[in-house]
Amino acid sequence: MDIERTALPGIGVRHTFTTAQGRRIGIVEHHGSDRRDVVHDDPDDPDRMVSLTLTRTEAAALACLLGFPELVAVAA
Repeated sequence: MDIERTALPGIGVRHTFTTAQGRRIGIVEHHGSDRRDVVHDDPDDPDRMVSLTLTRTEAAALACLLGFPELVAVAA
């Protein structure tokens, strides 16, 4: 799977990939803060990304739900 890294001047960095269904999903890391936005493409407008801002605690909970602890265990 290829992850695309895009610099967002004055904002941060966006990391995106395309799912098996052809949808784009990613994370925007904001410069100078712990803020992370989950972004995905708008099915009605392919040029638009929809975002959901998460706190650090919420992002950690989402990572657990998505299997992050298992990924770390496999990599170790």
